Amino acid sequence: MYMRGNYLDFVVAAHKFGVPFGIASICSAHPLVLEAALRHGLVHGMPVLIEATCNQVNQFGGYTGMTPMDFARQVMEQAERVGFPQERLILGGDHLGPLPWAHEPAEEAMQKASDLVRAFVQAGCTKIHLDCSMPLGGETVLPVEVIAQRVARLAQVAEEAAGERRGALRYVIGSEVPPAGGAKAGEGPPSVTRPEDAAEAIEATHRAFRALGLEEAWERVIALVVQPGVEFGDETIHEYDRAAAAPLVRYIEGVPGLVYEAHSTDYQPLRALRAMVEDHFAILKVGPALTFALREAVFALADIEAAMGLEPPSGIREAFEAAMLSNPVHWQRYYRGDPMSQKLARQYSLSDRIRYYWTAPEVQAAFSRLMRNLGDRPIPPGLLSQYMPEEFRKVRAGELKNRPDDLLLGRVMGVLEAYRLATQGVPG
Repeated sequence: MYMRGNYLDFVVAAHKFGVPFGIASICSAHPLVLEAALRHGLVHGMPVLIEATCNQVNQFGGYTGMTPMDFARQVMEQAERVGFPQERLILGGDHLGPLPWAHEPAEEAMQKASDLVRAFVQAGCTKIHLDCSMPLGGETVLPVEVIAQRVARLAQVAEEAAGERRGALRYVIGSEVPPAGGAKAGEGPPSVTRPEDAAEAIEATHRAFRALGLEEAWERVIALVVQPGVEFGDETIHEYDRAAAAPLVRYIEGVPGLVYEAHSTDYQPLRALRAMVEDHFAILKVGPALTFALREAVFALADIEAAMGLEPPSGIREAFEAAMLSNPVHWQRYYRGDPMSQKLARQYSLSDRIRYYWTAPEVQAAFSRLMRNLGDRPIPPGLLSQYMPEEFRKVRAGELKNRPDDLLLGRVMGVLEAYRLATQGVPG
């Protein structure tokens, strides 16, 4: 369903009238993931919300090498190529704040955070998640008031950067616990945010906005990020527990104009996603599960390539492994155990830290070889059934074309379908 006007406002209003609508937030910069999201939205007539994190994309390039303007341009160009209407596309920035520079002195980190927010707004991003929850430059635990003041400072930057377009901005405040990035191995389910902590965050941030004369901007704060008790790690998935979240759910029902935003919803089953939307977790962030699905499909195509004896072999698995070993910064602190355990985690961990290596030159070259080897011809049905059984079923049903690029996009769209069913009030 698509409503004219600001769809995020519609989502919030729907919840306040007892209608459980929501939206998935696609938190990825991978071009194939973005294409899949746009094609999925186009097929179903839905708006698409795409966000980049401060680590993926920032004024210095982030780990993708893209500035906010580069990111926005890439998404808009992809939308044009697939025919997705610009008015249904929402661009956002996730965890915008001083996180990438948390080791620097507080004022220097906040200045860079201000430049970051300005760059995202100037690039046309209108959904702005402001997160200043992390200590900076030797600070210890931060008082809520300090966090709120820093958030308000960044909101002021956003308002000034938007100028006459400020009315289009929608803000999200707060941060999940534990911080973004996935649970550590062996950890139990994360603690659900307490209602009193949610209330304190909202009230402190409102006071900070008011102190800077941002009362009108406060009316455009639409959501609070909380921890509903969902998380995933290398080999673990903590599913949503409605009973544990019930006090938090009851609290937001009495707060005008606000819903919750849930992060790390990756790998949640449809029943859990439905329950979360019904419980006012109206914005569902998903990212690693999408690149995980893409990696699954690429490896399946590599198996098909090998079975067909196509030469020269792409060596896509070996290319990823070489890239990760030569630059271990994105996985070494996270994957423990003996060498074999680490190797398995590098390629198959649910935390999907392999996603940081898609842009490595050797990986790009191997992926290009794989797609050239397979060409544009259909995969033999027996091989497709062997290595991509779900896609085989969809091909047989006429729901998916039997071409390598369509098979990749179809795998990602399969993940997104659960979010559509959960957020759009689709029965079944």
